[in-house]
Amino acid sequence: MTATAGVAQLAHVRRGSGPPLVLLHALGADHFMWDPVMDLLAAEREVLAVDMPGFGGSPPLVDGSPASLARAIGAWAAGEGIERPHVAGNSLGGWVALEMALAGDAASVTAIAPAGLWPQPLVPRRSPARALARSLLPALPVLLSTMAGRRMAFAATAEHPERIPRAAALRLVRAYATAPGFDAVNDAMRAGRFTGLDRIAVPLTFAWPDHDRLVGRPRRLPAGARSVTLTGCGHLPTWDDPEQVARVLLEGSSA
Repeated sequence: MTATAGVAQLAHVRRGSGPPLVLLHALGADHFMWDPVMDLLAAEREVLAVDMPGFGGSPPLVDGSPASLARAIGAWAAGEGIERPHVAGNSLGGWVALEMALAGDAASVTAIAPAGLWPQPLVPRRSPARALARSLLPALPVLLSTMAGRRMAFAATAEHPERIPRAAALRLVRAYATAPGFDAVNDAMRAGRFTGLDRIAVPLTFAWPDHDRLVGRPRRLPAGARSVTLTGCGHLPTWDDPEQVARVLLEGSSA
């Protein structure tokens, strides 16, 4: 179906059949971060892995706040003929998924290490790791061809960098280094927090990687929310344990 006039097209991959499940990536990633779990999910769901505005192949928004990203994705999904899909997201994507649920645009949410549940806004800061990645772009094919290079590149985000193939590592780091919307979204994300958990009426699943070095669990979650641990996983868990991640996403989108 052609997107509704005036609604931005978002780059995405669409696979499988069944209840629709929209996947939202972490800050600095794109839809490719879901590649290890796509076939596992597509056996039971119609899966749409989306480049959020400002990342991958999707143009940025003027306002990079998670709420604005959620509105754009909700409008795009409706234009694709998908009303209130199940939505899952990692980190920033988890926050955006919660915003979609709050706006009535999600049938359920599975949030993996969601951003935005911190007790107060974060101090503004540009990413030194991203600046380093940008400066190393010409050398990445060589650096990421070694196991030591991949371990260094993903030390903060993956518990098992050795499970990320060279080609996948190269694509992930390039996406991180070149995302045009990164700075605006990072600034907006750090300046705010998500405060609408208790007003969400759809089923919520929270998944917490047990080796996450970036996002901690909040002190309180809403009554009735499901909370699970992803064992042996880092902040971006899809290469650490695809089967475990897919199982959690299928369970969370079964309501």
